[in-house]
Amino acid sequence: MSEATPLGQFLRARREALSPEDVGLPAGGRRRVRGLRREEVALRAGVSSDYYMRLEQGRENSPSSQVLDAIAQALLLDDEATDHLRRLTLGSEWRRRRQADVSPQLLRLMETWTEAPAFALGPALDVLAANALAVALHSGFERFDNLARMVFVDPAGRDFYRDWDRAAQSCVAEIRAAYGYDPESPRIAQVVETLSAQSGEFAELWARHDVKSKTQEGKNLRHPQVGDLKIQFCAFTVNGAPHQQLVVYQAEPASPTSEAFARLRSLAAKPVSADEEVAEPDLTPTER
Repeated sequence: MSEATPLGQFLRARREALSPEDVGLPAGGRRRVRGLRREEVALRAGVSSDYYMRLEQGRENSPSSQVLDAIAQALLLDDEATDHLRRLTLGSEWRRRRQADVSPQLLRLMETWTEAPAFALGPALDVLAANALAVALHSGFERFDNLARMVFVDPAGRDFYRDWDRAAQSCVAEIRAAYGYDPESPRIAQVVETLSAQSGEFAELWARHDVKSKTQEGKNLRHPQVGDLKIQFCAFTVNGAPHQQLVVYQAEPASPTSEAFARLRSLAAKPVSADEEVAEPDLTPTER
């Protein structure tokens, strides 16, 4: 993490990601800066160049909602990126602390799902709890502890995620979205620092400031014992623990993936929580 404010980092990254042609400006001659110039963004947003520069430099942190909307349009931000921009301007007193404990009610619910892998995630993609089928699904990894570590650092990641590039981009964009809710989170900072040191690909993607929360989409996976899997998944925000997500994987009925899930159930002993078989997340700057 640099010393610049999260708001300034985000604005600069999104400005540098645009070309003049993207916003209908002539490319002109050689440019000394990557992407758009600050004054070009300011002109498009209808604010002074000095004011916009103060935003990027962290000397102004309380823009009005109208200014934020104008800057979002100037930078061609989509709805999710615009929401992220707004969150970065909110004071620390607004931010709710992460709840790392999974409620007993949610644990019991996951235990009842014997045909669907289900697990709970924290904002830095730490695995907080999982049912037996989810543990069996991820049994090829060194540890089922943090999805980002598993994607970028664990040797099993590139085989397990058949669309590895897509999985990598999603992981980083999801952590970036969580970072917008709590830029002062020590856990997110720790994960970003560690993975940036361990993986140049993670560091490159983190610098792009892409934002995307989990939604409903498909995944193509490969388990070392049951083979290729084509799954759908749903992600839900957990009431009472707003920075937790419940992720549930599903297979089409009577499909090869459904049959593979049945074989996985024979590998699954019992549901577990983060205090049992799910490994304690341990991403530290010295880990290798």
